[in-house]
Parts: sequence; structure tokens; C-alpha cells
Amino acid sequence: QANANGYFVKDNKGCEYQGLCWPGLSAYLDFTNPAVRDWYASKHALDQYQGSTDILFVWNDMNEPSVFSGPELTIPRDAVHWGSWQHRHLHNLYGFYQHWATAEGLLRRSGGAERPFVLTRSFFAGSQRFGAVWTGDNVADWSYLKISIPMLLCLSITGLSLCGADVGGFIGNPDWELLVRWYQAAAFQPFFRGHSHIRMERREPWLFGDTATALIRNAIHLRYSLLPYWYSLFYIAHTTAQPVIRPLWMEFPGETNTFLIDDTYMLGEALLVHPITDRALADVELLLPGDGEVWYQLSTNQRFPGAYKLRLPVTIETVPVFQRGGTIIPRKICIGRSTEELWTSPYALYVALDTQGSARGQLYVDDGHSFAYRNQQQYCHRSFTYRTGSASSSLTARCADTRGDFYCGCAVEVVVIVGVAQPYSVTANIPDGPTNSVNFTYELLTSFLTISNLALPSGSDWSLSLHH
Repeated sequence: QANANGYFVKDNKGCEYQGLCWPGLSAYLDFTNPAVRDWYASKHALDQYQGSTDILFVWNDMNEPSVFSGPELTIPRDAVHWGSWQHRHLHNLYGFYQHWATAEGLLRRSGGAERPFVLTRSFFAGSQRFGAVWTGDNVADWSYLKISIPMLLCLSITGLSLCGADVGGFIGNPDWELLVRWYQAAAFQPFFRGHSHIRMERREPWLFGDTATALIRNAIHLRYSLLPYWYSLFYIAHTTAQPVIRPLWMEFPGETNTFLIDDTYMLGEALLVHPITDRALADVELLLPGDGEVWYQLSTNQRFPGAYKLRLPVTIETVPVFQRGGTIIPRKICIGRSTEELWTSPYALYVALDTQGSARGQLYVDDGHSFAYRNQQQYCHRSFTYRTGSASSSLTARCADTRGDFYCGCAVEVVVIVGVAQPYSVTANIPDGPTNSVNFTYELLTSFLTISNLALPSGSDWSLSLHH
């Protein structure tokens, strides 16, 4: 069909262009042609895509396009596209158009009901509308781990929030320390995937020994526990275009000392992340920005002031992550073997108080796969607010968007508050229900309060009162 309709890119003599790639001698579809994109999209239908099932996720690779035998490893600049445009004028759009056509094909396949997932190596401005991107074929080397952070920050501020780098490096064989540090770093980056060349050595975590396996498992568990926060951030990115990971200067634009920092970043407004990207470090130096603000180390609950240059001792277990005072993060308590198992896991709220004793946060939930959130308003958007008073303090949960109508079956079972004075009692209240005393523990050294055994509905209003 493609041959009969002249759907391939032409050389400068008007003949079908052919070049070498993984399949061998190949012709290249001219995705700049709307008719080609429409035809290509139609080939994703269940009865057209041989061997596919109801669940289909697509990876557009080598779509710069890559030509092993071509000049500059791509199509010659004088190759001719639809409308007599030369490739030199359209090169950056080629992968964009394939990405678009693939996403359109998946939309048609589901009758417009399911969100498509399409990962692409080549992209352009606007590609965020169609799926995920990654940084391409990197190397199993510390320098590539280090450069992945500014690369992903650059992609994020251009609108491409669902971005990542191959964990462990595509080319080469990482040692156990590099692989562990890469997992620890990538667990706090949007698109999280281990990937390598077919001729590289196997790199399943358990092949690197018990210590590496446990450390990688811990990094993955932490990421899974934070998925409610991640998902809420992607809702914000979808509705406001705010990037999910952000350079420090986006959150602290008045502090010029953040402008050149590219090894530390914000995950949303609540978490500051400083991945360790050098071998055998005993300590790291990082800036905690925000004059008059306060930060809490995620793993220890230790409090640090803002506008502070911190030298932090580290071991191989250390992942320097800090929660910003004044924020509330939703997390999952029980971590299963897949995101599907997280649906039944209860929530925990991590409340980090600012210097005024206040905090706020949000949780967004929908079915995670369809367009029902958009077409039938099937979503749940909740806001959380903590306020400190003279005799009592309160944490309240309220509806953030009354248009949404989606059942959130998981309860909030645990609330953790850091930076709080010790209460003598804590009570829970649901409107039109009784006020009940609840159990809590308190760590005086870190001002760390844990309220457990709760059963607060995540989709309804409720409040906790701390009596001082």
C-alpha cells in the first residue's frame, strides 16, 4: 500500500530513498504527508496490527530517522518530502509527525476511550501532547548519570514533562555502585526505565549482590510510595503546564544563587532532590534555598533552615531528598508488585510545617487510563490544609474541585507531621459523624508526630484536631 501510494521519502532524483537501519535496507515513510499519517494511524487498529492485544503501548525508536549508511547517520539533507520540501528543512519534525500519527492510531484503536502511551526518541515542540520522551543512547558512565539531570530539566521547562534517561546507561556495563546510584537518581525523575543494548551484560539488580539488590529495591519502593504525589503533579502539568521537575530558580526566582545550579532540582513544589552522581563520596554540598523557609530531610526528619549551604555526610544508602516546610505530600503505605496493586493501598499524608506552623497540599485521582476524567468529570481532587492555633491546630481535607465525581475507595490511615509541638490529645472528625480520639506517637528530638490507625475517607471531608 505504501509503495502503491508513493508514501516513502524520495531522493533528490525523485526515486524512493533507501538506507540501512536495523531491519536492513529500508525505505522511510514520509510522515510530513497528512495522508501518510492517516494511513499509518489506521494500521494500529486491532484487526490491522497483527499479534497485538487489547493492551498496546508503542515505542517509536530510531525516528530521527536513523540511517546507518547515511550522511550524518540520517536521511540526506537533499532528500525530498511531501510538498517538495527538502529534508534539511523538516528534519526536526520527522519524529514529531510519527509520534503524532502513532498516538492518533492508538486513540482510534480504543474509539477515543483510552489514553495512548507512546515513547519516542525524536521529538519537537508540542511532542508532550502525544507521549513520553527519553534522552537516547547514553553510556554506563558517571558523567552520563551526572549530565542526565540538566538534560531532563531542560526538557521539562520546554513542556516535555514525561522525560527520562536509560537507567544504568544504554552502552557499557555499570558496576554495582553506578547502577545503585542511577536507580536512586532516576526514582526521582519522571520517566523511569532500565534499558541497555542487546549485546551488553545482563543487569537485573539481583545479579549485583544482596546489598545492591536491597538498595535498588528501596529506591523503587520509595518511588512507588510517592506515586500519588507524582500523579497529582502530572495533573498540575496537564492543566497549568508547570513542569513536574523544576530547576531551583523556578521555585525561588528571587535568589540569583540558584540560577546556575543544575545538580539539584525540585520535584513539584514540595521535594528538593540532589542525586549523588560521583563515585565513593563521603559527603555532598548542596544549597537549601528559600530565605526564611525550612526543610526536613526525608529519611531522618532532621530540620534545616533555608538559604543554607549544607554539607551532608552520605553513605551508599543516602539519597539526599528534603521536604519543603509548608507542604503536604500524599503517599501510599503498602507497596505491591505493580501500580495496579496500589489501588487498594491506603494513603499516608506527610505534613511538613513551615516557620508559621502551616502547610498545604493536594491529591488528584482518576482511573489512570481513560478519558473519563475529561469527558464525564470522573476524577477526585482533594486539598489539605494545616493551620496552627494557640490552643489547638487542625488538618482539614476539603474538595478542591466540585465538578469531579469519582469514588476514592482508599482511606487515609496515617498522618505524619514534622515540625510540630507535642499535643496532649488528637481527635478526628467527619461531618455528621462523631468526634473520636485517635492514637499517636511523638519523637521529641525531631518534633515528629505520627497519627496512625485512622480510617479517614480520601474522597470526603474530614478534620484532625491537635490539642496543645
